[in-house]
Amino acid sequence: MKTRYADIPAYVTRDGSTIRELLHPSASPVRNQSLAEAVVAPGGRTLLHRHLRTEEIYHVTAGSGIMALGAERFPIEVGDSVLIPPGTAHCVEASGDGLVILCCCSPAYSHEDTELL
Repeated sequence: MKTRYADIPAYVTRDGSTIRELLHPSASPVRNQSLAEAVVAPGGRTLLHRHLRTEEIYHVTAGSGIMALGAERFPIEVGDSVLIPPGTAHCVEASGDGLVILCCCSPAYSHEDTELL
């Protein structure tokens, strides 16, 4: 199974980031996870939220910013990976150059498992 970036439409998630679902059960044979690219505009931030069932891994591919993960706040930049356990409140704020993150979710991302805080 192969997908092409140019063929995948972007949409805005409940947390306010612009997402492209690169692989997701709704559109491909993958069943237990999803892979998406999230873009946060320069100076922008996502809404604080959590996923009660989903474990996420963020991997920064462009830009930099600040990650809020539970009670922690720390800088993130290209090459950093962050584990977000289920139930952990989180959001990201992009610096002046914006932020691009690969997001791996298991089980796959769903709006229903996203609770805004």
